[in-house]
Amino acid sequence: MTRTRSLAASLMSLSAAAVLALVGAIGATAAPSASADKSALSVTSATLDSTGTADYWTPDRMRAAIPGDVLADKAVERGNTSSAISVEKGAATKVKGTKGKPTIAKLETPVDHIGKVFFSIGTTNYVCSGNAVSSANKSTVATAGHCINEGPGAFVTNFAFVPAYDNGNAPYGKWTATKLFAPTQWTANGDMTYDTGFAVVNPLGGQLLTDVVGASGVAFNQPRGLTYKSYGYPQASPFDGTSLWSCTGTATNDTNNPQFNTQGIPCDMTGGSSGGPWFIGTGSDGLQNSINSYGYNRSAVMYGPYWGTVIQDAYNFAAAA
Repeated sequence: MTRTRSLAASLMSLSAAAVLALVGAIGATAAPSASADKSALSVTSATLDSTGTADYWTPDRMRAAIPGDVLADKAVERGNTSSAISVEKGAATKVKGTKGKPTIAKLETPVDHIGKVFFSIGTTNYVCSGNAVSSANKSTVATAGHCINEGPGAFVTNFAFVPAYDNGNAPYGKWTATKLFAPTQWTANGDMTYDTGFAVVNPLGGQLLTDVVGASGVAFNQPRGLTYKSYGYPQASPFDGTSLWSCTGTATNDTNNPQFNTQGIPCDMTGGSSGGPWFIGTGSDGLQNSINSYGYNRSAVMYGPYWGTVIQDAYNFAAAA
């Protein structure tokens, strides 16, 4: 098997161990309680104590956070595998969205519903990307599974979503999470096939997230080989995590590790972009159908999980929480 590397581990010149030594900080929230819902054993959830989380994420901590892609790399190194039967398709499903306020990657202006995700595991702070998605609770954010849970391992703490982040500016504030959801195949086994998670965030200033920033529709069990536009906040060199970037291309299967059932598009975004949304089509107004998950150090391709029935279950539970 060809060994995968996360974007951060592949492309950062500084070793993960050295970076970890530089940014340790004590978390502000209690450890989450995790449970597998008995009516949907494919989904595991955690409830967070968000007290103090918004204040915890000072500008200095946000700048120093490590790209969360190193967690995806650790999951691969633990030797995760996927069962072919576990990725069978279900019925095609789409949920409509709502409107609200020199590399392959292209620099973008901020998009209201796309933002940076900050979180802690133990005393270490991390950063990913995420997107507000249409949901009954108007409070759901889609991101990578490794930005929700170590895979396998602990759920994260201090989770905050900062929509439309731009060079340190947080025009819509910091939205703290109250609940986290991810496929049990990710939380129990770190299976890259299911590297997607969802966070339910608290109201802010008496308002719900998607009433403020809008929401993307979502789609599940779609045909393979579609054209996608992905977005994220890459932080590892040559990027600096201050701006939103995008990539566009036609998806092809990962032939290096076909058991992951993932697809890739041409993209050289680096660590920090993981968890950013993939939209069907060529713009941020499309339906979200995957996330930035991992890449290989020898090619400029970004891979994302196929959103089938298991990831749909995780979305359904988050959207209704």
